[in-house]
Amino acid sequence: MIINRKQLMREKLQQIMAGYSAYAETKEVALMLKKELLIRNIEVYVDETDKGFWFIPSVKKANA
Repeated sequence: MIINRKQLMREKLQQIMAGYSAYAETKEVALMLKKELLIRNIEVYVDETDKGFWFIPSVKKANA
């Protein structure tokens, strides 16, 4: 089975844009995702472990 890394990245990007966390197992997918998030100016917290990368959407607090 062939896995398209760009398609994986797009799916993870959609998860993040919907407000959910996303997990990238490979460094290649994580780098593509980081680049796309930077282009789209989407803030996330990246938790990098020896097993993979967790992308957690940042929550902007409203000014009260």
